[in-house]
Amino acid sequence: MRILVVEDDGKIAGFVAKGLREAGFTVDAVKTGEDGLSYLLSGSYDAAVADIMLPGMDGLTMISRLRDTGISTPILILSAKRSVDDRVLGFRKGGDDYLTKPFSFAELLVRIQALIRRAGSSRTAQTKLQFEDLAMDPMRREVTRGGQRIDLQPREYALLEYFMRHPGQVLSKTMILEHIWDYDFDPQTNVVDVLVFRLRNKIEKAGAAKLLHTLRGVGYVLRKE
Repeated sequence: MRILVVEDDGKIAGFVAKGLREAGFTVDAVKTGEDGLSYLLSGSYDAAVADIMLPGMDGLTMISRLRDTGISTPILILSAKRSVDDRVLGFRKGGDDYLTKPFSFAELLVRIQALIRRAGSSRTAQTKLQFEDLAMDPMRREVTRGGQRIDLQPREYALLEYFMRHPGQVLSKTMILEHIWDYDFDPQTNVVDVLVFRLRNKIEKAGAAKLLHTLRGVGYVLRKE
């Protein structure tokens, strides 16, 4: 799941982004409404967190212009404005939820998750994924193989979802680094190898047929042996 944070306060943006990454999301962060609109127009985000008071284009204008294009990415408005009129205006401009500052990250997280669930109920991108006897339910964040549940850590789950949405496609280390960690790593780092190793052990234990293959010097691929 990919989240965009549009917030010009560096401390708040860093706090939100760090918490969301620890919860298993891929996060991009920008500081202006213009950049936020540009990123959201790509249509590649599952949800966004946006402040109202931004330099240049304000958050409400950004949301309104996004909605004018027909893009329905769920947006949680984060604002110091607390009045009922401010909240109503936020919803009228196209916001899906409204959280006032100061806020609890735990509450922000459950609100984001709720927005994604609601949006997912009507989007095919959130339907169950299946590859051979390996199944994933993004709505419940559950993974099973042969009917047996597999417990995955957030990044293991994110990596498996990436593979299951691209079966048969070779994913390079760089592609995985950018998708799972969303910031630049030394391309020689072994974090991808370690993560793939952990995931492979969990989905191929007990003698199950091999599904996750390594192509040395190229990358990894999910395919039937």
